[in-house]
Amino acid sequence: MQRLDTPWIIGCGDIGRRIVRRLVASGITPVAVARSESSVDAARDAGAVARRVDLDDDGAVHALAFDGARVIYLAPPPGEGARDPRLARFLDRHGNGIARLVLVSTTGVYGDCDGAWIDEDTPPAPHTDRGRRRLDAERVVAEWSVRTGGGHVVLRVPGIYAEDRLPEARLRKGLPVLVESESGYTNRIHAEDLARVCLAALDADCVNLVLNATDGHPSRMTTYFLRVADALGLPRPPEVSLHEARTVLSPAMLSYALESRRIGNRRLLEVLDITLEYPHLEATLARRTARGEGR
Repeated sequence: MQRLDTPWIIGCGDIGRRIVRRLVASGITPVAVARSESSVDAARDAGAVARRVDLDDDGAVHALAFDGARVIYLAPPPGEGARDPRLARFLDRHGNGIARLVLVSTTGVYGDCDGAWIDEDTPPAPHTDRGRRRLDAERVVAEWSVRTGGGHVVLRVPGIYAEDRLPEARLRKGLPVLVESESGYTNRIHAEDLARVCLAALDADCVNLVLNATDGHPSRMTTYFLRVADALGLPRPPEVSLHEARTVLSPAMLSYALESRRIGNRRLLEVLDITLEYPHLEATLARRTARGEGR
């Protein structure tokens, strides 16, 4: 068994490793669970006690042991269907040993809001199976809380960006975007701020609530690409109409483009008593260009 105060990170990709590095810097060694050997190696290099576990393998999941653990759950649902059986199996197996769980979900559960400002009181209405899977995960966690008495916080996360997570490759390929006036509103949060938010939610006194983890500065999707292109000194992408976009954009990009919503972060900042290090896109682009990159 791990120590009761040892945080677990289930699904340790980029955000998980950022969380690991912050914990290690504060003198805490977390346990990280990842599916691939490369992710395990990267988590170990970041300072975690890393374990390779396929969450779809009942035998491997059964080998884990929790006793009053605090868990940040970052593993995505399976790629098909409208449910998240992966998380359901995990909590069926280990839910009684988990005291607190932070679930990283998505703002995609709100569906298309036609550009309106929304908050955590807006009823979810996902339009895609991608969003339905995440909403199902939220349901699974809420039912786990009722069943076991464990506390949870759901973080609904939008697009994640960072200095090394900008759409540079897409811009260099000259792939098209929607005409700016026709593109929907999108929301973002910096990867480092998301790592800090996850840790703040793990430590906060609040239980059993949902928070929108955004930087509170939405923009049109095309505006985002144009700002990044300008900051990196790259050609602006060609703009196409919505009619043209249905034939030239990938299904995934089109699905994002057809959902429009603006999301504030007042509740997140107040409940977690946190100030973002990257409050808007311009702060990140300024840091990137200050290092002399992209131009």
